[in-house]
Amino acid sequence: MKGKLVRTEGHLANIIPIHLDASFFFERAVRSLDRNHVDKALKYFRKAVEYEPENPVNHCNMAGILSEKGDYKASNAILAHVLDEVDPSMTECYFYMANNYANMDQFEEAERALVTYLEEDTQGQFMTEAEEMMELLYYELDRPAKLNRIKSRKGVVEHDQAREFLEEGKFAQAAELLEGMSPDYPDYLAARNNLALAYYYMGLFSKAKETIAEVLEQEPGNLHALCNLAIFYQNENRTDQVLLLIKKLRTIVPYQHEQVYKLATTMGILGQHDAAYIHFRRLLKVEETAADPALAHYAAVAAFNTERYDMAKRLWHHVNKLDPGSEVARYYLDGLEAVLQGMQEPNKLSYHYHLPFDEQFKQWEDYGNGIPEEMKNDPLIRSSFFWALRHGDQATKLQVIHALGMIGDYEVQQALQLFINEPGEESTLVKAAQVVLHDLQRAEHHELDAKVPQTLTPETLKSLRKVGKADVAANHAETGATSHWQVVVDRALQMSEARAELQHEMERIWTDYVSRVCPDLSGSKQIEGWAAGLEYLASKNRSRPVTYQSIAERYGISASTVSKYARQLNQICSAAPPNH
Repeated sequence: MKGKLVRTEGHLANIIPIHLDASFFFERAVRSLDRNHVDKALKYFRKAVEYEPENPVNHCNMAGILSEKGDYKASNAILAHVLDEVDPSMTECYFYMANNYANMDQFEEAERALVTYLEEDTQGQFMTEAEEMMELLYYELDRPAKLNRIKSRKGVVEHDQAREFLEEGKFAQAAELLEGMSPDYPDYLAARNNLALAYYYMGLFSKAKETIAEVLEQEPGNLHALCNLAIFYQNENRTDQVLLLIKKLRTIVPYQHEQVYKLATTMGILGQHDAAYIHFRRLLKVEETAADPALAHYAAVAAFNTERYDMAKRLWHHVNKLDPGSEVARYYLDGLEAVLQGMQEPNKLSYHYHLPFDEQFKQWEDYGNGIPEEMKNDPLIRSSFFWALRHGDQATKLQVIHALGMIGDYEVQQALQLFINEPGEESTLVKAAQVVLHDLQRAEHHELDAKVPQTLTPETLKSLRKVGKADVAANHAETGATSHWQVVVDRALQMSEARAELQHEMERIWTDYVSRVCPDLSGSKQIEGWAAGLEYLASKNRSRPVTYQSIAERYGISASTVSKYARQLNQICSAAPPNH
């Protein structure tokens, strides 16, 4: 502001008027900080707050200085005031609070504030610092943080967990998690691709193809989607479409290892073994993937399928060194020797790092001890079981039902239930699946905290042998709502304080659901989710005003979680009968 002449008591004087506002005190505060005058800076920031109490920046600056002075408690009080009264969208305040709590050795409070920051902040300004603090808290608390998602990373946490489920062969759980992500992250194409794979491994081809179509609509050149679509077309014997996609895929030379691997395995499945061999050999030259026995096996299969028998032999010997406890390399080396000696036809091999399906059953029968423990969670073996359950011949399906009973986990129960509900299946196979499923559910009901039995009971094996005469309809009817499942209804009633009409509707829906599907109640998170989804669906059926968010707030979970469980219930259960 320029100086001007002002008349004062008959005198002329040069006066530079000072306009006292928040900006003035802010500038003075910054100048004081530059000179390391912390106390003066704090005083000026306080004045700035007085002039502009609705400006959250000045509050946060004041909190920052208090934190530098070691007054962490006062700093957090100001930050809490910002979030409660001034600007709740200033999610970075949670990060500042976490720092203060950590400096006071209040690590539980620091974890809560940091998790809130990660789950609510959309920008991720302090992501690197937050990850470092998370490591500190892990060390101090001796446990991982209870983090469900990182909002600024758009579902990365959920997607990583879903990928783990896929790698473990838990396809139904992966699909549930990825389905729950879809409303919140419609542009997360990697998640959509993995959802398509989960459907594919479960044998749900139409749903898999629909999901891929959605991805390609958003990004026509998406490599993973193109690879998946080619495999889906091959499964449907749509030769012309497969050839068009093969032509397109042959022109692609990706550089990211994950994309090279995807393209290599896809070309192998499509019978383009020469292209698969080139891509697998590229990966074996990379240090981080060179010691992977499964990758070396895939390269050996591609070499065998292109009649590079000497290279196939070297690669399988390499697999044997990388994984000496596995029988895979020895089995294929014996087969290669039989081909070289003219004792066996050189039929094309499939790209799976395990023994062929028939050979696995033969060995398990020879051992007499069922499926080895390490194989039960092998995703390739599990996917081959689920695939054969959908598309094998009658004898193979019966073998698979038997084998799935030896695994007996949540995924297996889901697969068996879907198989039972599938129209057109042979009645003897359906009865066999009902016997196995009933035995598994009955064992689960008897001992809630115990794991599902690892082998079938003698009674079940006897029933399987006489499956054509087994009368399982009455037994299956016993698997309705029991005390094990009642915990969900009890929780929903407790949280909703519902009137009799809504109580009856929740009980009706839940009884209908558990009579068809074996839901996962392995932890409190699942119980809360099912209860919240049940209340939402029952309220909608009874035309009561309700939103996902309103229920989520009462249950302390996310709206997307309520949506996920409500959709699962709605997909299985019919609407309420008229005038019910």
